[in-house]
Amino acid sequence: MDKIGSYEFMAEPFHCDFSGRLFMGHLGNHMLNAADFHSSARGFGMKYLMSIHRSWVLSRLAIEMIEMPSQYTKFNVETWVESAMRYFTSRNFAVIGTERSASGQTSDAKVYGYGRSIWAMIDTETRQPTDIYAIDNGAIDKWIVADKTCPIDKGGRVKMSDEAQLVRTVDTYYNDVDINGHINSVKYIEHVLDLWPLDWYREHHIRRFEIAYVAEAHDGDSLSFFREQTAGEEYCIRIVRTDGTECCRAKVFFT
Repeated sequence: MDKIGSYEFMAEPFHCDFSGRLFMGHLGNHMLNAADFHSSARGFGMKYLMSIHRSWVLSRLAIEMIEMPSQYTKFNVETWVESAMRYFTSRNFAVIGTERSASGQTSDAKVYGYGRSIWAMIDTETRQPTDIYAIDNGAIDKWIVADKTCPIDKGGRVKMSDEAQLVRTVDTYYNDVDINGHINSVKYIEHVLDLWPLDWYREHHIRRFEIAYVAEAHDGDSLSFFREQTAGEEYCIRIVRTDGTECCRAKVFFT
């Protein structure tokens, strides 16, 4: 089996925004699905891990796009494991457009963008990080691809000052909660991008989105979003749950 997985998706029309381009949140979902397809086929996916009270949780995600796929466009999400340590593993993505040549062969037509992610494995009962190498005697090592380039920046700590302004507070409900019992990773992305009005997106495009998850939030928590403009078209966001605990930070680069 190839170390690199490639999975076809389509920009379904109801997953696209007013401009006919795929929502960033749905692209994030496709990346997370590709990650699960890839890991499941190689023996360390969610279905197996849940049976032994383990689960993957997303720690960091960075997506940098040249262009978003337009409605009805088919594209592949390639994914591979770049590195692994005891408690964290790095997984990369490439979003590749495909088209059929006159002979019917599939050829890579264009690169839409890339993604970088960091994952932790947790014990679902204690909610604490657990040893990735305890799974199948560290078999994840044989799937590492260290020589495939992912040309986007890994990103770093999202630095914010005390000047960040409270923009919105959002309540959470059934549709916000995922299989791990906490607020879904992609829901945070959607809530962050909703901080700007529709007219903003008529003039701006998302070039890069970064998010770092710090603590879990659960059904019934209120999420408060604090925003700060840190450069010309760069914004940082801090998300705080009901009890004052910071859940995550995000950074959005517009063009």
